[in-house]
Amino acid sequence: MAGNRVLRAGVVLAGAAALAAAGWALREVPAQLGARPTGARAARMRRSPQFKGAAFGNSSPGAVAAPGQGGRLLRDMLTSGRRRKPAGPIPVLVPSASAGSDLDLVWYGHATTLVEIEGRRVLFDPVWSDRCSPTPLIGPRRLHPPPVPAEALPPLDAIVISHDHYDHLDMATIRTLTRTQVAPFLVPLGVGAHLDRWGVPSDRVIELDWDETFTIAGLRVTVTEARHFSGRSLSRNPTLWGSWVLAGERRRVFYTGDSGYFDGYARLGERYGPFDVTLMQIGAYSPSWPDIHMTPEEAVEAHVALRGDLLVPVHWATFVLAFHAWAEPVDRLWSEAKARDLRIAVPRPGERISVDGPPAVDGWWQAVG
Repeated sequence: MAGNRVLRAGVVLAGAAALAAAGWALREVPAQLGARPTGARAARMRRSPQFKGAAFGNSSPGAVAAPGQGGRLLRDMLTSGRRRKPAGPIPVLVPSASAGSDLDLVWYGHATTLVEIEGRRVLFDPVWSDRCSPTPLIGPRRLHPPPVPAEALPPLDAIVISHDHYDHLDMATIRTLTRTQVAPFLVPLGVGAHLDRWGVPSDRVIELDWDETFTIAGLRVTVTEARHFSGRSLSRNPTLWGSWVLAGERRRVFYTGDSGYFDGYARLGERYGPFDVTLMQIGAYSPSWPDIHMTPEEAVEAHVALRGDLLVPVHWATFVLAFHAWAEPVDRLWSEAKARDLRIAVPRPGERISVDGPPAVDGWWQAVG
């Protein structure tokens, strides 16, 4: 009798948990997908030179996946194995609270980076969730914890989003920053529709087309060209993507967002550079999608074309998004930078660095890779 009661209680609890999970999925997963732009927002998008037919497009044509790569993808999937994750724990630091110079960086992991420039703070592509996915049950999971909670971030002057993919635009993080910060969100055209759905006040959403600039707190923030794509569902390219230029009175920063290599980097360097530091995407590349993510060597080439001084790699270490070895992107970057006598810094997650006096590259990742 007692056993039957326990069994029935367990069934009831399991059923309640299943219903709760189903209710959560019905409510949260559609919200994670964001919203399609409508009305005046959609009309403005259609006027953009980047809007081609029914969606946005790159000025340098390319494919999300190269044709005829099915066999390679299957082989890579079957043979990459454990090397895609580090063998030991990734060292994570708690950043010091105050800037040491008029241009400091704190890399929190993946692409999430705080730039402290001339006394202002700008946060790029904040993602604090455990998975970059529309659901916490599946999808790429963090390989290291965030160095600090999102709620513990210092007051920000701007929050900048490069595009709407889950590893760059995270609903839970956006909701947290909407609650804990007063800074505006600067986004490419159309991305504001997602933020509207997630409760960001309209007066805190600034949407820009390529080469448009918004000035805040004395900083000129410009979205610039990138070679990528967008979409949080099966719909392809409903919103724009971009790289970003951050310019103060004396210092300048370039952030690639996600991008394949293209010949426009020299134009961007001529128009907006030179740059004190470039934040360069180096991970999640593959011969199967050469047009949308740069290899480390291409990141170096883009850095040179941009007229960058210090190169800081981002978009690696935190999520497994491709089939290469975990440490391969930064190993290749370090090798190429030494061959070309370039300045690079490779911070640990949470490590504060001064752009004028960064720590020497010490190969810290090799101890865990």
